[in-house]
Amino acid sequence: MTGPEEETVNGHDNGHIRKPSQEAFVDSNVAIAPNDPEEVPALLKRISLHGEAYLTENDELERTRILDSARALVYALETPREAMIRHCWSQSTLYAAIEIAVNLDLFTALSRDETPKSAAELALATGSNPGVLARILKHLTAMGVIKETGPDEYRRTGFSIAMQSPRYSDAYPCMTGCITAGVLALPAQLKATNYAPPVDSTACAFQRGFDTELHFFDLLKQHPQHAREFNNHMSAYHQGRPSWMDLGFYPVHTLVEVSPPVTADDVLLVDIGGGMGHDLVEFHRKWPDLSGRLIVQDLPAVVAQARELNLNPKIELMEYDFFEEQVIKGARAYYLHSVLHDWPDTSCRLILQHLVPALRKGYSKLLINENVIPSTNAYWETTSLDLIMMADFASTERTEAQWRALVESVDGLRIVKIWTARRGVESLIECEVF
Repeated sequence: MTGPEEETVNGHDNGHIRKPSQEAFVDSNVAIAPNDPEEVPALLKRISLHGEAYLTENDELERTRILDSARALVYALETPREAMIRHCWSQSTLYAAIEIAVNLDLFTALSRDETPKSAAELALATGSNPGVLARILKHLTAMGVIKETGPDEYRRTGFSIAMQSPRYSDAYPCMTGCITAGVLALPAQLKATNYAPPVDSTACAFQRGFDTELHFFDLLKQHPQHAREFNNHMSAYHQGRPSWMDLGFYPVHTLVEVSPPVTADDVLLVDIGGGMGHDLVEFHRKWPDLSGRLIVQDLPAVVAQARELNLNPKIELMEYDFFEEQVIKGARAYYLHSVLHDWPDTSCRLILQHLVPALRKGYSKLLINENVIPSTNAYWETTSLDLIMMADFASTERTEAQWRALVESVDGLRIVKIWTARRGVESLIECEVF
């Protein structure tokens, strides 16, 4: 037999990181002392500064700055032991408690009005066991989801009011049904592949976690309820954040300031893989006077679901698979929102290659609405999504360099400009053929 040192290559043994023969010494006091105490004074000053500005101006940017600083303050003040317990205990149990509440329609029972409600009342309204529900309610309170007004008595919050709508509450069964098991399988998948970057979306952590050979989107086809939940979650994903359609982000007016002008019969904007059509609903609401047709393209099942929404007649729904030739030729703009991040580079190139022949040189634009990860100070939503992409799609949230490499690897396509509003907000990557 060979010893441990002889069995390892570059510090690895069958894909496992080699462990030292003895546990590293850690001073126990480190685990129960604040994590980054030297940052605390500056963070407190920053919160105070932005807090005064927010109270004076009610500015959204100041609100996000307070949130960033408040999170940083928590991370600096909590001890490693507290952080470990938060990661291992509170996050998984909070998720379970919220999903149970969604399944019971608890938030609707609680949030119809401002009146506090007892655990017994809520158990009767939801048809649940009073003892079990009381325990769920206490955890929801401890984690800031709802308000406690007395012993076993609770009041609604903005969060619980929002959770009455499936557009928001569907996020929880969606993640359980088609996302989270893949993410939880990512450590084992990376260990088994010696930490190689995943490139095959039919052989990644998703398949391991859900014990399937199907691609993510093929699994959704077999589970229409999860597909519906996923579409609702995607429709709510970018709500409340700056949109490229807002004044001061991208010059939307230039889409019609072209020669020859866009007429009512011309196609102004094609939303490829546009899901429920919410982006074009937003576009038409913000720019109602722009002439030209607005078309949402997606797979038949998604289009069928979108038809149930009775969208504005201005918005046309069309069945289309973006892995096939684009059927709308010479539109003023083609739009891809959170499509390419679902696919590894090889698949993205196919999508773009099928689209390029439809673009008219000197006229058509390709607008890619995606995260562009900065080289420093990346936002937690984006980095979270990046790991989800790695686990469930063998894909990635891309940096600017990665976006340029991808787009420019497609014959005849180039990036004109990357438009960005602020940190943590999806950019608009403006492309054209040449």
